[in-house]
Amino acid sequence: MLAAATTSRLSIRVARQAVKVAGQRHPAVSAVRRRDIRGIQSVAQTERDTITRLLYSIGTKREVERHLRIFSSASHPSSPAKFAVIKVGGAVLDELDELALSLSFLYRVGLYPVVLHGAGPQLNDILEREGVVPDYIDGIRVTDAKTLQIARRVFHEENLKLVGALEKLGTRARPITSGVFTADYLDKEKYGLVGKITKVDKRPLEASIRAGALPILTSLAESPDGQILNVNADIAAGELAKELEPMKIVFLNDKGGMFHGITGEKLDVINLDEDFDNLMKEPWVKFGTKLKLREFKELLDYLPRSSSVAVISASSLQKELFTDSGAGTLIRRGYKLFKHDNIEAIGADRFRQVVHDRDPEVLTGLQSITGVLNDLQKTPYTIYGDEPLDVIAVVSHPEGETPVMTKLLASRNGVLNNVTDNVFNSIKKDHRKLFWTTHAEDENRAWHFERADGSFTRAGRSLFWYGVQDVAEVERIVKDFEAKGRIERSFLPVGPSAPPHRASSAAAAAPAGAKAYSTLARRVPGSRRGYATSATDGPVSNEIKRVALIGARGYTGQALTTLLSGHPHIDLTHVSSRQLAGYPLTSYTKHSIDYTNLSHADVEQLEKSGEVDAWIMALPNGVCKPYVDAVDRGSAERKGEKSVIVDLSADYRFEKGWTYGLPELYGRESVRASKRISNPGCYATSAQMLVAPLIKHVGGLPTVFGLSGYSGAGTLPATDPDGRPTTVPKVTPESLKHGVKPYSLTDHIHEREAGFHLSELLSSPLKIAFVPAVTPWFSGIISTASIPLNGKLTAREVITLFEEKYKDDKLVRIIKEVPQLPAIENKHTWTVGGFQVHSEGNRVVIVGGLDNLVKGAATQCMQNLNLALGYDEYTGIPIEEQKH
Repeated sequence: MLAAATTSRLSIRVARQAVKVAGQRHPAVSAVRRRDIRGIQSVAQTERDTITRLLYSIGTKREVERHLRIFSSASHPSSPAKFAVIKVGGAVLDELDELALSLSFLYRVGLYPVVLHGAGPQLNDILEREGVVPDYIDGIRVTDAKTLQIARRVFHEENLKLVGALEKLGTRARPITSGVFTADYLDKEKYGLVGKITKVDKRPLEASIRAGALPILTSLAESPDGQILNVNADIAAGELAKELEPMKIVFLNDKGGMFHGITGEKLDVINLDEDFDNLMKEPWVKFGTKLKLREFKELLDYLPRSSSVAVISASSLQKELFTDSGAGTLIRRGYKLFKHDNIEAIGADRFRQVVHDRDPEVLTGLQSITGVLNDLQKTPYTIYGDEPLDVIAVVSHPEGETPVMTKLLASRNGVLNNVTDNVFNSIKKDHRKLFWTTHAEDENRAWHFERADGSFTRAGRSLFWYGVQDVAEVERIVKDFEAKGRIERSFLPVGPSAPPHRASSAAAAAPAGAKAYSTLARRVPGSRRGYATSATDGPVSNEIKRVALIGARGYTGQALTTLLSGHPHIDLTHVSSRQLAGYPLTSYTKHSIDYTNLSHADVEQLEKSGEVDAWIMALPNGVCKPYVDAVDRGSAERKGEKSVIVDLSADYRFEKGWTYGLPELYGRESVRASKRISNPGCYATSAQMLVAPLIKHVGGLPTVFGLSGYSGAGTLPATDPDGRPTTVPKVTPESLKHGVKPYSLTDHIHEREAGFHLSELLSSPLKIAFVPAVTPWFSGIISTASIPLNGKLTAREVITLFEEKYKDDKLVRIIKEVPQLPAIENKHTWTVGGFQVHSEGNRVVIVGGLDNLVKGAATQCMQNLNLALGYDEYTGIPIEEQKH
């Protein structure tokens, strides 16, 4: 399970205070030991409770406690290393403090992962300084005696650094640099001193954990005759996991996950049983990605189904482990789902055992297994589940009547691996309406709230439903249920019409969402947001400010440099692109400037010395964080006012401490006061602006269908006929055969983004459904929104709501007709029109459009940059005369 890096950093910063206190606990414990051993236990328990409460900042209380309980029960004194294997990439070791804090957090709540680290980048640096040229064959480092000598030294030094950083935080850690891995030569003549692991001795690891210390390993192995052999750390982690069979195998890297090769979006979940074959056929899955997926599949095929792999960043470790939404990429074997219309298809004895072990009515003695089976025969039914029966659901569906889910029985593994969501999604495909009940004290009650359109609680039980928006219809259905004995308790009269998850109390309890299907996202507490819809009068600056652009190769970077060239007060002083370093930037006309390739150290130094007033990060998703961290480090030592960052990726759009920069909806003053601004996504901008004027009139799930030009799919590096690096689109009109290709049909990142931020206007959670498609035109997004209403409106009333909402916004055009591509492409505005209301007055359809590279990216960035630097919001943006 895998989240937002800054939220995790919040937890870590708060935890730093706790671990600082904990780091000073030894003298106190020593004193207590002389008096009463129970005092030590009390201090430890208090500390554990404190850290557990800190985890509530990244997830709901029930969510955190459920995962903590599951992980804590995974290990036993006889097998104490069953929780997790964490493989730390060499690049992550450069973020030593953050890594140590993340691991220390786990230690504080009583969890002991086995930590194995690499040191590839550090080894390469030293080899280069000592004149040794690294040699690779088939991606394997050829290791001679000198290389191995240096490798041993580097591995030991990095190991001790990590152990030392943990010990400083009061976290006991034990360096283990030998005695775990036995290996034979992989191919001595070809690779030299490189080993293939033949045996793993887990005793040193278990001894460390029993002694209360985290085991910190290197990937060096020994041959049977004592020769040290080099082993790839990823392979060593896999062999270690096969021996220990932990619940989680975590690969920490600096990217924070695995990413789609065309869209650039992070892959949230990979279910290998269902996705592997199709993934391996994808044209973007090649080389290292293909090898990594094969390694993960081979590993998970060997391990129990309860095991899963996570690829995340160190800062996201807590969010990954203790929330349903997770942080990076979760890889699991997945589960083949079934549905049958009789219990014999799955085995009556197996079904009885599930009911016996999990049914709360049976466990409390309110119902017998025989009673459950008898009730099952009263109506036609379907049993949904997965092959291991980690989740079983029973849906009663008499012909012509509304279906009722009478049982939803999940095991620990079913909850942990989100099988419950997969089964529920299968039910939703078959049934447009569904009712079900739970105990009011069900520990997973928040899960039910999120998946229901409405609910209420009476006499200790909660009734949930989806697919019905009218309260009168709900009451009619419930009355019919009671008359036919299909629900066991009286729920009439029907309770409040507003779904509880739209009330503030339930919003606080709602979880961050399940990874596979949920589009509801929790509000991050404390995020800076505003609600003004017009610009604020006040002094406007004309001071010249220096701006650096990181990631200038892509189409958005090109659009930005063109806008910056026309800005009267901004001086573009640095423009960074790894591929174009050394070439002149021709689209900037104020003065000559060449592309450079700024390293993280360069960025830190420029920030520290005060040479940059604002940074624009125009990088793909998942790449920005090291640059932001470098700016943060430089800011800590900078004299005077710190710089502004505007990030165009999705990396910080849900983060505390970052302002979401959509001025037309969430206000100008919050952006003016901010130093960290996340630029909204292109699709998400149009979707939010379509729904926002009607936010108080929404009566169901708004659906937005978006058509985008192929430039929105991103770019690839290429070379022009003159040998100069250039950019080509990832998706071309030819590859689309001049048609339209829908993609990411559920759970697109902009679906979550739009719902997350629109919820602020409603002060309660709101979901939207979003379906994107890529088209053969170059740029421009046309979005069609279908919005159910909670009361009748006319088209004229809808138009009036839009005119009132956007009356002061210079970059909004309201027209009568449906916006066409010529009105959108290369324009700096968002255009809305085609207002139509269904004949029954309960549904409105509206069309909005913007250029994904301009108002959807570069122009919006310029608005945010202007506000944050003290300029007029529209400085440097060509403004057309608007017709409202």
